[in-house]
Formats: sequence, structure tokens, C-alpha cells
Amino acid sequence: MTESTAASTELRIPRAFFIYAILYGGMTVLAGVVAFKQVQLWPSNLAVEAGIFPFLMLVVITSTIAQLYGQKMANKMVWIGFIPLAASAALIFLVLSLPPSLEMVEYRGEDLAAFERVLGQTPRILMAGPAAYITSLLLNVWIFSKLRGNGEGGAISLMVRGAIASALSQAIDSVIFITLAFYGEFDITDLMIGQVLAKVTLSFVLVPFLITGGVALAKWLDSKD
Repeated sequence: MTESTAASTELRIPRAFFIYAILYGGMTVLAGVVAFKQVQLWPSNLAVEAGIFPFLMLVVITSTIAQLYGQKMANKMVWIGFIPLAASAALIFLVLSLPPSLEMVEYRGEDLAAFERVLGQTPRILMAGPAAYITSLLLNVWIFSKLRGNGEGGAISLMVRGAIASALSQAIDSVIFITLAFYGEFDITDLMIGQVLAKVTLSFVLVPFLITGGVALAKWLDSKD
């Protein structure tokens, strides 16, 4: 095999796919950390856990990948997202299991308590997160791809498909996560309604613009190869 033939058969990963895959892995880890805080959606009284923001980035990235490289590639990215998710969970478990330094116990007790409170999630929450993640993101990719049909679709079509797929998958995400994590501990009705409304609202307000920007950026990055 000549050098030119070897080069032609070399596996090439689109630049945008590579960059988005790195960003995707970071967002899967970040979502579980920032979710500890609830934020108010101005100007309403709707409250949503802050993990929705990196999670919306996951939705936008998978939809962008589906738009440019196909549904199968987007599904692969969703499954690959389990790698940083599992690795971060294992490292967090290890760090929590190790004893803190005497200096931290003596002088930074409040910091230690806050650290353990944020990262020491219950087994039910640890189970609920991945279940909601895989179901909602695969559903998002499926809905987004089905709404596309056989055509490429313009910018308006892209925005509408992205918003609908995100809203439906985010609603399912809330139902799965809240049910698995909190059912039986307290009345989850108000929490679930509030989370669904907040996530659907964000999906229609933010996703249309994020996904058009994501697709445009990906095309620009690939044009530089």
C-alpha cells in the first residue's frame, strides 16, 4: 500500500464532530453538579434546576449532529456520553470515600460539608439521572429526525423541529427523573408540573436560536478542514 493510499483510507473525523464531542462530554458531567441549585425564570415565578442549561446544550449538540451527520451518529454520541458520566461518578465516589485532611476538618469544615452535600447524591438520584439522560436524549434525536422527513429543511424548519423535539424530550426527562428520584418521599405533583413547564418554556425560547447557531458553527468548522 502506497503512502497516498494509506492516507486516503485514514479515518477522518469531521472537525465540528470532534469539537462537539468534547463539549458534549463536559456538559454531561457539569449538568449533575450545577443541578443542585434552582433558579427562577424571570419574569415568571417558574423555578428550574440549573442542570437544565448544560442539558439543553446536550440537546442542541445531538440535534446538530443529527442534522449534519445523521441520526445514527447522534445516537452514538448519546451512548458515548455515558463514558464521562460514569468516569466522573466513579471519581466522585472515590474522592468522597477518601478521608479529608486534618487541616480542612479543622479550618474549612463548612467547605467540606458543602462539598459533601452537593456531590454526595443519594442512590435513587444516581439511578434516576442516567435513566432520564439516555431516554430523553435518544427521544430528542428520534423526534428531531422524524420531523425532518426526507428533506434538508431551511432555518425556520430547523428551529421548529429543534424546539418541538427539545420540549417533548425535556418533559419526559422531568417525569422520569422526578418519579425515580423522589416518588414516595413527598408529593411530587407541584415539582413535576413546575419543572415540565419551565423546561418546555426554555426549549421554545432558547433552543431554536441555539440550534441554528450550532449548525452554522459546525458547518463553518468543517469548512476549515
